[in-house]
Amino acid sequence: MTCWSVFDLTAVEKEAARLELASAAPSFWDDGSRARTTMQQLTEAKRQVETWRALEARLDDAEALLELAAEVDDAGTVGEAAVEVATAAEEFEALEFELSFSGRYDDRDAILAIHAGAGGTESQDWAEMLQRMYLRWFEDKGFDATLVDLALGEEAGIKSATIEVRGRLAYGWLRSERGVHRLVRISPFDLTHSRHTSFALVEVLPEVVEAAEVEINSDDLRVDTFRASGHGGQNVQKNDTAVRITHRPSGIVVTCQNERSQGRNRASAMKVLEARLLERELQRQEAQRAALKGDHIEAGWGNQIRSYVLQPYKMVKDLRSGYETSDPDSILDGKLDDLISAYLKSQIGEDSGGA
Repeated sequence: MTCWSVFDLTAVEKEAARLELASAAPSFWDDGSRARTTMQQLTEAKRQVETWRALEARLDDAEALLELAAEVDDAGTVGEAAVEVATAAEEFEALEFELSFSGRYDDRDAILAIHAGAGGTESQDWAEMLQRMYLRWFEDKGFDATLVDLALGEEAGIKSATIEVRGRLAYGWLRSERGVHRLVRISPFDLTHSRHTSFALVEVLPEVVEAAEVEINSDDLRVDTFRASGHGGQNVQKNDTAVRITHRPSGIVVTCQNERSQGRNRASAMKVLEARLLERELQRQEAQRAALKGDHIEAGWGNQIRSYVLQPYKMVKDLRSGYETSDPDSILDGKLDDLISAYLKSQIGEDSGGA
């Protein structure tokens, strides 16, 4: 008894067998990075096979119970079968949702960057609220989050923050968050208590796992070191541990100053640079596909994806999925699963890209 039509389990089993065979090769660990990626893929393929086969077995058991109940006309057996079917239905719904994580990079770790929009302290405070929201959500999801870089605001809040996020399907979950986030509230910084609208941009980048995905010529890099700074620009390190890397061909500039070691800051900055270059290439490919289809590509920040309203009423609305809630306090406290799930479910069957 099978219960899926859009998921080719046999193909996953074949892929798991191929990866297992590859991992047994004598030269498998000669390339450590590639080997670790292969092992992660193998683990995920095996997990999928075991999970779906277990669900299939549960449904087979439920079917057998129903047949037995029909033969013996036993209410107890019918009830037991009904419980089995209900449990299997819940498991299937959860697994069906996981099919939305079918993008090319969905199973990777991610880099999340938050940038305050125009508006000074208002937007910088909003950017810090988003940082807090995501950090709490990462904790709830069991994701490992590391602050790579932080630029503090002059009076309050942050100008920008870059966070490395590690965990199963981290990029798959987070790709729904990229875009402009809009806040409407009575300003805590305005003595006239006027209502203000603030904007912040959230970027989400997939981690680069193979060197072949991006090409970086060391001659194209300018590496500067400086002292990490805090509020007001004051130095918080006596040594030049902070690192700024400029990729000359693209003009991309990456800064990392969170670590106390210059070497670790440079490694983190290179990881962010690789991710930004990969994202740049993915955007170029998407623009080419859209041009062929005749779609218009919105430049710059593009349109906002979500509105958070705290006054004169309370509401959070995702403008893509249509999901809304009257409990913004819960959302800003990191309870994002329903909000993100609604968007991901709305993308099932569409070319969401996972890029």
